[in-house]
Order: sequence, then C-alpha cells, then structure tokens
Amino acid sequence: MLTLTRRGLVAALVSLALVSPALSQDWREQFPELTIGISSSENETDAIARNQPYADYLSRELGVPVNIVRGTDYAAVIEAMRSGHVQIASVGPAAYALARKIMGEDIAPVAVTLDGDGNLGYYSIIAVRADSPYQSLEDIKGKSFAFADPNSTSGYAVPSYYLTTELNTSASDYFSEVAFSGGHEQSVMALVNGTFDAVATHWRNEEAGNIQTMVNKGLIEEGSTRIIWTSPVIPNTPVMMLTTLPQELQDEFKTVLMAFPEKDPEGFAEYTRGTSSGYVEATHEDYLDVVAITEFNAEQRRKNGN
Repeated sequence: MLTLTRRGLVAALVSLALVSPALSQDWREQFPELTIGISSSENETDAIARNQPYADYLSRELGVPVNIVRGTDYAAVIEAMRSGHVQIASVGPAAYALARKIMGEDIAPVAVTLDGDGNLGYYSIIAVRADSPYQSLEDIKGKSFAFADPNSTSGYAVPSYYLTTELNTSASDYFSEVAFSGGHEQSVMALVNGTFDAVATHWRNEEAGNIQTMVNKGLIEEGSTRIIWTSPVIPNTPVMMLTTLPQELQDEFKTVLMAFPEKDPEGFAEYTRGTSSGYVEATHEDYLDVVAITEFNAEQRRKNGN
C-alpha cells in the first residue's frame, strides 16, 4: 500500500497505460491493473493489514493486480480519482458528496455495506472523557473541541450541521477552541489525553465504532469516554467507481464485489472486522441528504467568511 499526498499523486501511484477501447477486446488490456483508494480512520499500519484481504480477493477474481493506496486525507483520494490514477474508492458519504460536486456523473456509488444486523447506517457522536462533568451539548459550550477531517461525514459534516441547526450557532462561536485533529483515532487520543474537552467521531452500535475499535486494539482503556450526543442515522460509506471506465469492467467489479462475503468469508470478515453481513447496491439518491448537509455547511462557511 502507498500513501497519497495531494501534491504527490502521480509520483505515488503507478501510471496506467491507456489503450483505445476500439483496439481492446477485453477491459484488462486497457487496465492491466487497478487501484483502489481509501482514507481510513485507522493508523496506516492497521489500515494496510485490514485492507490486504480485500485487494487479494479482487486480484484473484478480476484477474489483474489490484493495488490499495491510502490517502493522507479524503481530498487526496478524490483528487486521485479525478486525475484517473484511482478507479475505485471507499470514502465517507461527505467525501462522496465532494467527489460528486467535483466530478459530476463521472463518479457514482456501486455498493454499500450492511452491518451485522442488516442496517445500512451509522452515527456521528460527540464524546467526552468519562470522568468529566459534561452531560449534554449545552455543558460543553465554551470548551475545546476537535473535528476529525473537514471532509469527514461523522467527524465534521454532520456534527457541524446539527450544531448550527439545533443550537443556532457555529462551532467557532460555540467553543473556546476548535481544531481538526487529522483523523478519528487522533481525535479520541487527544480527548483521552486531555488536549480537548470533546470530540466528534463515528459510532455504529454498542459493539462497533471508532472508540470500540480503539479499545480492542489497546489504544485507550474501556470506559474512558462517554457519549453526550448522537446524530440521526447516516448512510454507510459507499464503494464508488469511475463511470468513465469500460462498462464490462464496471459490471464485473460489481459482481465480484457483491460476492466477496460468500466467496471469501474469512477475508471479508477480516476486512470488515466482522461488523458487516454483506453488500447491497447503492445509488446517488441514497446520499442526497448528505449532499444537502455538505452544501449547507459550505454556504455557512461562505457567510462566515471561512
């Protein structure tokens, strides 16, 4: 796995030889290898290990090498797709909304995972230290706060939107200090270490979410944090693909992806940490609410001169 930077995409990725479709009898002649982009909330080492079974399975089933590249942030993955160096990506719903704004119908969701209970969504939460006195959003007014990434759905877009609509304010006005930590794990580590009084991150249920994963990996102690706010449900992260790719490639990838849980159950379980029961098809319409939230946030930033 490689690491993408916004300015180093070409150097970080293997350029793909493009052959005229008219001369190609099979999409593999045009794309002798494929690249999937991710921007994980995990540290790079853990992200590499977790995604490798995904890449291995796709390579076997598609018959071409499939590389996984990890972006330094969501925007890097989107830029890699825009430039054609990445053909497929898994990023959060808000990052998909940004990609759609930049690329229009040249990009579309293919599928989305179901959780272990068959649900299609997850949540943004605001967490505080368990030993703090804070019990509600009102209690953290004037305190320090961290978002994860400006293109994160649960780590920025959704909590920012609801701060504005529920409390009729902005994060910069409501908190004494607001920062982007650089990622979900970084936010929670900073919370536990006392750098911030509250942070936004993602949560699925009592067994799955960023905080639970960090506990399982020994990064934080169980019971060291407490949730004081939970968002309405957010649609799960889509697998998105360039619609400019040969239709045969799009169709075959979709078929292979949907069969992943059945054909390689061990690899799928490792890739999803055992929290998913499979895939269902996804469409752009599934993410219209997230698109509206990101557009609302952008308009608020323009009004505030940010």
